[in-house]
Amino acid sequence: MDYEVLAESLVVWLREYARQAQATGFVVGLSGGIDSATSAALAVRAVGVENVLGVWLPCHSQPEDVAFARLAAESLGLEPLTVELSATYDTLLAALPLGEALGAPAQDNDMARANLKPRLRMATLYYLAQARNALVLGTGNRAEMMVGYFTKYGDGGVDLEPLGELYKHEVRQLARVLDVPEPLITRPPTAGLWPGQTDEGELGITYDELDTILAALDAGREPVAPPAVVARVRRMVAASAHKRALPPVFPVERAGDCRGNPCGSP
Repeated sequence: MDYEVLAESLVVWLREYARQAQATGFVVGLSGGIDSATSAALAVRAVGVENVLGVWLPCHSQPEDVAFARLAAESLGLEPLTVELSATYDTLLAALPLGEALGAPAQDNDMARANLKPRLRMATLYYLAQARNALVLGTGNRAEMMVGYFTKYGDGGVDLEPLGELYKHEVRQLARVLDVPEPLITRPPTAGLWPGQTDEGELGITYDELDTILAALDAGREPVAPPAVVARVRRMVAASAHKRALPPVFPVERAGDCRGNPCGSP
């Protein structure tokens, strides 16, 4: 793949999308990772730095996340807006019943608490975007989207995904063409949901392995990988299908056909 051509094509696509939406530009959350830095770099090339709002949204975040987010902003000439969400998160969490009260397993309760963070960030980004007549720019890559490694209506709640057709290794190559700082490219990917959390640790597989398996499945080939690992990736893809689809709508015209049958089910 010619990544210079890809970068130019993505820039034109973003510029045209904003024009058709009659939007002034883009709002992008800066996490301190390669994906958000790459999306922001494309946005700056597409509509100019003055029409891109980079937002740092700390929510009990780690100090290194702050440093990497600042590095991304400085490399692009952005003056990021900081919206501190830690107190908001704590207040909302205090108002909610604990998982035990809901009859939920402890691990499900922990994940529900963690997923509040990206959902608070999504709401904040949309507030800022609407106030500026801008679009919320997504930062998800193909590997994450295919296995559902994103929070539904959290970091998955965006207006467009410029990196959505690119595997992680392709994002790395694109980032270098866009002059994203090397420390951001080589940093272990993390969603910053809790101390020490990494994407690959949570997924249980490296991005290179995941890219290879998903690319083979995409091409209709059997992946060259341990069968148990391939089976696990297949399960992740199948279980996350609902994340990649619009909410299903009940087919009223078939109401009489649905008694005792899963009418309209996936």
